[in-house]
Amino acid sequence: MISQKIQLAKNLSLSRVVHGEMRLLEWDLSNQELLGFIQRCIEIGVTTFDHADIYGDYGCEKKFGDALKLESSLRNKIEIITKCGIKKLSDKFPSRVIGHYDYSYSHIVESAETSLKNLNTDHIDVFLLHRPAPFFNPEEVAKAFNELHQSGKVLYFGVSNFTPIQFQSLQAHLDQRLVTNQVEISPYNLEHFDNGNIDFFLKEEIKPMAWSPLAGGSLFNPQDEKAHRLVSTLKEIAEELGLEHIDSVIYAWLLNHPIQILPIVGSGKFERIKTAVDALQINMNLEQWYKIWVASKGHRVP
Repeated sequence: MISQKIQLAKNLSLSRVVHGEMRLLEWDLSNQELLGFIQRCIEIGVTTFDHADIYGDYGCEKKFGDALKLESSLRNKIEIITKCGIKKLSDKFPSRVIGHYDYSYSHIVESAETSLKNLNTDHIDVFLLHRPAPFFNPEEVAKAFNELHQSGKVLYFGVSNFTPIQFQSLQAHLDQRLVTNQVEISPYNLEHFDNGNIDFFLKEEIKPMAWSPLAGGSLFNPQDEKAHRLVSTLKEIAEELGLEHIDSVIYAWLLNHPIQILPIVGSGKFERIKTAVDALQINMNLEQWYKIWVASKGHRVP
């Protein structure tokens, strides 16, 4: 099975399954091994790779870029997403006294320039604001986005973890259309069904990216009543569909939704990435989808 492509803008298509690089350094791969891993992902159609400046204590982007240096032709076969805006406490920035958000013009531009250098690329396909902030000036963001876009350093922009009103507030100040919102979606976490984001995505034809689609692994080691309910239901549906593992059911639940969710698979194990890609072939019926919904909610639909 080869992962599908999905169009987010006129000249932007991402792979339906996205590979997440947050734990890249934990996989302890040499640059050559990482290059081979990236190539295997491309072979099954996973061509989109999700980063953030802060991942791996500001180290994951450079590790990925060092691997790309070994085979520069791969850059034209992939799409790179990265994020900015969170200033973490880190030994690499000893002057910081508190973790905070920074969406000033200078920090956004500087972050993009640093990511370009670390990733060994001349452009970022999609650049996201990592989290909404209580201190936020959309005019500053717009100024930075315009400069990065006009210089060709960033092709498209989006956000992560924004509510509909936060998304609209920023969009109103931009010349470019925001192409996605990366949010947490899983059978365990229905937050964005409840806060209006899913309806907003449908209205605006936005294809969201889903981080932590497997609920951070909590469904493989259930610790509360909700997780136990879900695991029981997921196992029941796996049996109905002839599937061996519940992660296949979880990915199918996401991929079958009409808003066209792009799950981010943050695993260093190739088999787990392939499981997500194979789930594109699973046809889950509506009652099965709602069995999972009801198990998560803990009550029947009204």
